[in-house]
Amino acid sequence: MHVEIEPKILYFGSSIVLISTMNVDGTPNLAPMSSAWWLNRSCMLGLSSKSQTALNIMREGECVLNLPSIDLISAIESLTLITGRDPVPESKKARGYQFEPNKFGKSKLTPLPSRDVKAPRVQECPVHLEAKLIKVHPFEEPSSLIALEVHIEKIHVDQELTMKDHPNYIDPSKWNPMIMNFCEYFGLSEQLSRSRLSAVFGPDVTQ
Repeated sequence: MHVEIEPKILYFGSSIVLISTMNVDGTPNLAPMSSAWWLNRSCMLGLSSKSQTALNIMREGECVLNLPSIDLISAIESLTLITGRDPVPESKKARGYQFEPNKFGKSKLTPLPSRDVKAPRVQECPVHLEAKLIKVHPFEEPSSLIALEVHIEKIHVDQELTMKDHPNYIDPSKWNPMIMNFCEYFGLSEQLSRSRLSAVFGPDVTQ
């Protein structure tokens, strides 16, 4: 039997993305989010236009999307309820956010130089995606929510995740992303079956 409910959020399980950007003073900013979806080499990022991350992306036109694995939960938690905005926006202050200028120091994560963008990558994340801003899409007007369309320019992956005979493919049995499921952290369970789509988008494992 189905019942009608009114939850505060609709996070039916999506990967956490740790976005690194550059502040106007040249220091790096770091912020976790989980409202992202992918299509080919593009990604749509759902953010508040009042956030420091969104402001940085719109000003600089670039960012790095770092994908954490489940062993980085403590680092992600240390970045929760803090912001790079000073002063803290009233809407965030009411929810308990505090200003923190040194996000890398706070999370004890390590910055790495990127290839094509100014923002640093996060060494501890297994996947780094350097991205350029394509377009800003208003979302749920008249709220502050926006969708930032970015294109992935460079892809850096921990070599341990790649398939032995197919270096341009990630082995899904080795990749265990951090999932936000209704504001709770989850990893992936064991593989249940092989999709027929793997024959279309995956490597030719018959060779």
